[in-house]
Parts: sequence; C-alpha cells; structure tokens
Amino acid sequence: MPDQTHAGGLGRYYADLHIHIGRTASGRPVKITGARTLTFENILHEAAEVKGIDLVGVIDSHVPEVLDELERAMEKHGWREHEEGGVSAGKVTLLLGSEIEVYDDHCHGPIHVLVFLPTVQTMRTFSGWLGKRVKNVSLSSQRIYVSGRELQAAAKEQGGWFIPAHAFTPFKSLYGKGVKHSLTEVFDPDWIDAIELGLSADTAMADQIAELHRYPYLTNSDAHSLRKIAREYEEVRLAAPTFAEFEKALRGEDGRAIVANYGLNPKLGKYHQTVCERCFAPVEPEAGRCAACGHHRVVKGVFDRLAELKTAERRPKRPPYIYQVPLEFIPGLGPRAYEKLLARFGTEMRVLHEAAEEEIAETVGEKLARLIVLARSGALYIEAGGGGRYGKVREG
Repeated sequence: MPDQTHAGGLGRYYADLHIHIGRTASGRPVKITGARTLTFENILHEAAEVKGIDLVGVIDSHVPEVLDELERAMEKHGWREHEEGGVSAGKVTLLLGSEIEVYDDHCHGPIHVLVFLPTVQTMRTFSGWLGKRVKNVSLSSQRIYVSGRELQAAAKEQGGWFIPAHAFTPFKSLYGKGVKHSLTEVFDPDWIDAIELGLSADTAMADQIAELHRYPYLTNSDAHSLRKIAREYEEVRLAAPTFAEFEKALRGEDGRAIVANYGLNPKLGKYHQTVCERCFAPVEPEAGRCAACGHHRVVKGVFDRLAELKTAERRPKRPPYIYQVPLEFIPGLGPRAYEKLLARFGTEMRVLHEAAEEEIAETVGEKLARLIVLARSGALYIEAGGGGRYGKVREG
C-alpha cells in the first residue's frame, strides 16, 4: 500500500478492478475457467493480505448468489457501504462490477465489457435487468441480447461506469475482432469511462489509435486464480477509497488521478505477437502460411493489429506505464521462496516496489534478488508470447 498521507487530504492507493469469482460459497461455478479457490472471501483476503491491493473490482458481482453472499459477509464482519459507493471490507474497498459479452448487429465479433455500479442495491437492480437479457445470469461473461448502446444506457441509468475489457486481444475484444476500425461502430463514445488495456498492450501501443486519446487507461489483472491477482494494477490518487473518488480519478477532477499504470511487459502477454495457430512459431502477418509447419491459419497478435489500426503520430501526456514482472514469472522462484518473501515483507507489492536488493538477497539469495531488481527496471530478456501462450522471462 503506498503512502496515504499527502497534502490536501489526498492519498495514493493500488487498484485491481478485474477479478473473477470461480465458485460461490455453495460451490456453484461462476467463471467456468476460474479456479475453485477463487471465492469471494478468498479474493478479499488475497488482495489485502498477500498482494497489498486497496481497491478490488469483482466483476461477477451481478450473480444473485454472489450478492447474497456479500450481504451475509457484510453482516457477519460488520462491513459497510461507503456513502460515496463501494463496500468497505476490512483493509480493502470492494467495487461491484460485471463482465458482459456484446455481439449485436454492428459487431464483427464478440466484445467483452465491464460495468461497475456504486452500491449493492444498484447492482441488484442491474442484475434483475440483466437476467432478462442473458441466458444464465448466474454465470460470468454472458452474451447479452441487446445492443451495445442499450447496455451503455442501462449502466448509466444506474450511475455506473462502462469500460471495454482487454480491448485489443484477438478474441472477444473491442479492437481484436469486434469492430473494423472504430469503437463508434458499436458504442456511444461519450458513454465510455475508460479503456482496459489487457496484458498484451501498454499505453504507448494503445495510443496509436487517436480516438482513444480522450480516455484514461486501466491496467487490471483479469485474474482467474488467486495468484494472478495484481499481475496488473493502477496506482490512483484519491481522498478516500470509494466509487465516487475513483470516478473523479477517471475524469482527472479535483486533483484525483491515475498516477501510474503497472503492467506486464506486453511481450509477456498471451497474444502479443502473431504466431502459427498449430505450432506457435512466429509468423509475419501477411504470410499465407507458417514457414515452420506449413499450417495456413495464424493468430494475429496485438502488436500487429494495432499497427493496422494506427491513426495517430503524436501521443497525449499519460501517467507512466511501469513494466512489472510478477513474482510468479521470475525464473527459479518457486512456492517456498515466494512464501519466504511474503513472511519477510508482508505483501507482493512491497517485494516488487519497496524492498532493497540486499534485503531480498538475505531472504531468498543473491540470484533471485538480482532478477527481481532487474525486473523492476525492465532489464530482463523476455521471449514474446502469442496464440494463447504467455511470454517467458529468460535469465540471460
């Protein structure tokens, strides 16, 4: 957790606003591909006690059983709703979100979006509306049978935010296949509050698209397991960790702001480079088939897709995008070393950003300490990912 005592009553907080529920407390699946351990209370514990995150966005909060579970936990633990939105849950603030799939008549492919709402009641109202327009409101990322603009209007009616998710990945994203050239093909640009970059893109890459210059960027984990929480996150300047304060940060109002985006080097993402669908060998986008195995289908990477969409030569002033290599990517850092680091430093945030190299070396040895420090400066060699496979950190 950053220092939260600043002049003017503003402090700095870490936020990860894209975390899935794997199972409800009763064991019912929510995100089919999510880990069974990804339960509501486990998420809040991991975020606060292990990762050091201050604001957590659970984007399966529309599920009725999840809302029931939340209200029971609020009563059990004495949690309360902030007057300005969000649930104060011990050391973290919970922001209630929903991931939804849009595939209307204007789309060229499915698009995932995030809707965030300020209170439990507004999320219940939205859940009721959503339940009449999806096949199963108890599951994550369901396709909605209304237009993108109708969904935007429903979110705004409840005082919510509307954010295209992992906006550039090849599948189920705005620019991956959802639109040919412009977000205006599907959405009202005035009803978009931010753009989530996804793991395979960074600020500089996204700013090749001129129409995105008006929006703030979010870097979130899209966690499908507890370990993946906070692999990407943002640092924000707020007066308090609430929905309304975060909204001011999105708008850059009254000194509130996104201070920095912390994300993977895009090469570590699963869809950074264009590769062969069969053997995963790198392929030039214009090549008709893979030179390595002869297969004729490729998975176009985010790097090449953004080059196609490029409309801007100049880039706006942005918060710094700070490359981060999560501890799980560090070669040779296994579960035992990970637990030693947490025992010594408390949270992964402190290991990644604050602990001195000498202190880390005392805990897990000089080799791992050096790799962690090199990761902070972006000095590690990375073999690019693609086609659904993560990139890899190489020692040299």
